[in-house]
Amino acid sequence: MVAAATAAAFAVRTLPFTYRTHDGARATAYLVVPASYGPGHHPPLQLVVSPHGRGVTGRYNLRFWGALPARGGFALVSPDGHGRRLPLYSWGYSGQVADLAEMGSLARRAFPWLTLDGRTFAIGDSMGGQEVLLLAARRHLAGVAALDSGTDMRLRYRAWFVTPGETQLPPLARVEIGGTPADNPQAYAARSPIDHVAAIVRRRTPILLWWSKNDRVVTDGARETGALYERLRDRGAAVQQIVGLWQHAHEMHPGTQLPAALACLGLLPFAGVRVPAYRRTSTGIEELNGARVALASDFCGPVRR
Repeated sequence: MVAAATAAAFAVRTLPFTYRTHDGARATAYLVVPASYGPGHHPPLQLVVSPHGRGVTGRYNLRFWGALPARGGFALVSPDGHGRRLPLYSWGYSGQVADLAEMGSLARRAFPWLTLDGRTFAIGDSMGGQEVLLLAARRHLAGVAALDSGTDMRLRYRAWFVTPGETQLPPLARVEIGGTPADNPQAYAARSPIDHVAAIVRRRTPILLWWSKNDRVVTDGARETGALYERLRDRGAAVQQIVGLWQHAHEMHPGTQLPAALACLGLLPFAGVRVPAYRRTSTGIEELNGARVALASDFCGPVRR
């Protein structure tokens, strides 16, 4: 693990920069590019925006990416962000999502030599997955992958009361979102991707949705991501669902299934990418216990690039 982390550190450059959030607060974002990329060598790159999960920073989120920006030859931006009231529990606040939409421009302002080719992807896990889906409702993206995400903040709020390790979250949500779902239903709907299906479909963005039956954080994946998948599919969206048995956030890692998501979106070559054994069902992909197999085209389904 230490050797892999050291190799990743030499493969990429991490460049922090400060930006003003939607409400004028100062926040930090992290631009990650291949190590050879800089003022003297800056061909156009695709951009990946990756918001972090709840309660952690943009820098912490980088540990899920390792050397993948170098392997795929793309630029990654991972911002700290800010919610309506709380810095690390933004939970899809509209101002935070608006900031995510500007990350390419903000990074170019900080590093004028950065050259982007106009294609922007958004990939996140947990709260980060929630926010990339809300970003997909705001603008067209080249592709989105949302892993282990909450998609209905009303269900999330109720589940926190009975989920071990989550019972401290309802008071934070009342501060950040502004009351309970009963007090302020519009605010909870605004932060729920499942309430933005029509807008997501209009943007025509290819979407990968990953969720697990063994998730002990987002414990109701079938009612959240599964339900979102069905609504998007029924409206003709280019969407693929991958269902498995992993623990929360386990699949967003360079040693597990993040490379597969990147390959399906065209950010990595298919060669060398392997996934657990799987079968195609009427509702997408179901991962099976067993040996890892080479990534096949049907794994990516309708979002294959």
